[in-house]
Amino acid sequence: MVYQESIEYFTVEYSPPNNSYMEKLPNNVTYREIQEWIAEHYDGIKVSTMYIAQVKQKHGIIERENYKKPKKEGGRVPRVTPEKQKAIEAALKHFMLIEN
Repeated sequence: MVYQESIEYFTVEYSPPNNSYMEKLPNNVTYREIQEWIAEHYDGIKVSTMYIAQVKQKHGIIERENYKKPKKEGGRVPRVTPEKQKAIEAALKHFMLIEN
Protein backbone atom coordinates (compact mmCIF):
# COMPACT_ATOMS: atom_id res chain seq x y z
CA MET A 1 0.00 0.00 0.00
CA VAL A 2 1.31 3.48 -0.96
CA TYR A 3 0.66 6.38 1.34
CA GLN A 4 -0.09 9.74 -0.34
CA GLU A 5 -0.40 12.94 1.58
CA SER A 6 -3.49 15.00 0.93
CA ILE A 7 -2.83 18.61 -0.02
CA GLU A 8 -5.49 21.29 0.13
CA TYR A 9 -5.26 24.59 -1.73
CA PHE A 10 -7.17 27.78 -1.16
CA THR A 11 -7.25 31.19 -2.82
CA VAL A 12 -6.92 34.48 -1.03
CA GLU A 13 -8.03 37.65 -2.75
CA TYR A 14 -6.47 40.84 -1.48
CA SER A 15 -6.62 44.41 -2.66
CA PRO A 16 -4.52 47.01 -0.88
CA PRO A 17 -6.52 49.99 0.44
CA ASN A 18 -4.49 52.44 -1.67
CA ASN A 19 -1.64 52.44 -4.16
CA SER A 20 1.05 53.45 -1.67
CA TYR A 21 2.92 50.20 -2.37
CA MET A 22 3.43 51.43 -5.95
CA GLU A 23 5.43 54.47 -4.83
CA LYS A 24 8.58 52.41 -4.27
CA LEU A 25 8.46 50.70 -7.64
CA PRO A 26 10.44 52.19 -10.53
CA ASN A 27 8.25 53.97 -13.02
CA ASN A 28 8.84 52.65 -16.52
CA VAL A 29 7.02 55.25 -18.54
CA THR A 30 8.02 55.48 -22.19
CA TYR A 31 8.97 58.61 -24.11
CA ARG A 32 5.93 58.00 -26.31
CA GLU A 33 3.63 58.07 -23.27
CA ILE A 34 5.25 61.32 -22.10
CA GLN A 35 4.81 62.84 -25.57
CA GLU A 36 1.15 61.76 -25.73
CA TRP A 37 0.42 63.15 -22.26
CA ILE A 38 1.99 66.50 -23.19
CA ALA A 39 0.09 66.68 -26.49
CA GLU A 40 -3.17 65.97 -24.67
CA HIS A 41 -2.67 68.45 -21.82
CA TYR A 42 -0.79 71.24 -23.63
CA ASP A 43 -2.89 71.92 -26.74
CA GLY A 44 -1.11 69.50 -29.05
CA ILE A 45 2.42 70.72 -28.33
CA LYS A 46 5.03 68.32 -29.69
CA VAL A 47 8.27 67.59 -27.85
CA SER A 48 11.17 65.56 -29.12
CA THR A 49 12.77 62.70 -27.23
CA MET A 50 15.96 64.78 -27.15
CA TYR A 51 14.16 67.50 -25.18
CA ILE A 52 12.71 64.92 -22.77
CA ALA A 53 16.21 63.48 -22.23
CA GLN A 54 17.62 66.98 -21.56
CA VAL A 55 14.99 67.69 -18.90
CA LYS A 56 15.41 64.25 -17.32
CA GLN A 57 19.16 64.81 -17.19
CA LYS A 58 18.64 68.22 -15.58
CA HIS A 59 16.66 66.52 -12.81
CA GLY A 60 19.26 63.80 -12.30
CA ILE A 61 17.37 60.94 -13.90
CA ILE A 62 19.96 58.52 -15.23
CA GLU A 63 19.61 57.58 -18.87
CA ARG A 64 21.42 54.98 -20.88
CA GLU A 65 24.06 56.15 -23.32
CA ASN A 66 22.63 57.80 -26.42
CA TYR A 67 23.16 55.77 -29.58
CA LYS A 68 22.28 58.72 -31.85
CA LYS A 69 25.60 60.51 -31.52
CA PRO A 70 26.40 63.59 -33.62
CA LYS A 71 28.49 62.90 -36.70
CA LYS A 72 30.82 65.83 -35.94
CA GLU A 73 32.50 66.63 -32.65
CA GLY A 74 31.25 69.88 -31.16
CA GLY A 75 28.10 69.82 -33.27
CA ARG A 76 25.26 72.16 -32.33
CA VAL A 77 22.66 70.57 -30.07
CA PRO A 78 19.31 72.38 -29.87
CA ARG A 79 18.23 73.22 -26.33
CA VAL A 80 14.72 72.79 -25.00
CA THR A 81 12.63 75.98 -24.89
CA PRO A 82 11.27 77.15 -21.51
CA GLU A 83 7.68 76.45 -22.62
CA LYS A 84 8.47 72.87 -23.60
CA GLN A 85 10.62 72.36 -20.51
CA LYS A 86 7.65 73.36 -18.33
CA ALA A 87 5.40 70.88 -20.17
CA ILE A 88 7.94 68.06 -19.87
CA GLU A 89 8.44 68.74 -16.17
CA ALA A 90 4.65 68.63 -15.66
CA ALA A 91 4.54 65.25 -17.43
CA LEU A 92 7.44 63.91 -15.35
CA LYS A 93 5.60 65.02 -12.19
CA HIS A 94 2.41 63.38 -13.46
CA PHE A 95 4.23 60.09 -14.01
CA MET A 96 5.98 60.49 -10.62
CA LEU A 97 9.48 60.60 -12.06
CA ILE A 98 10.25 63.84 -10.23
CA GLU A 99 8.89 65.42 -7.05
CA ASN A 100 6.13 68.03 -7.13
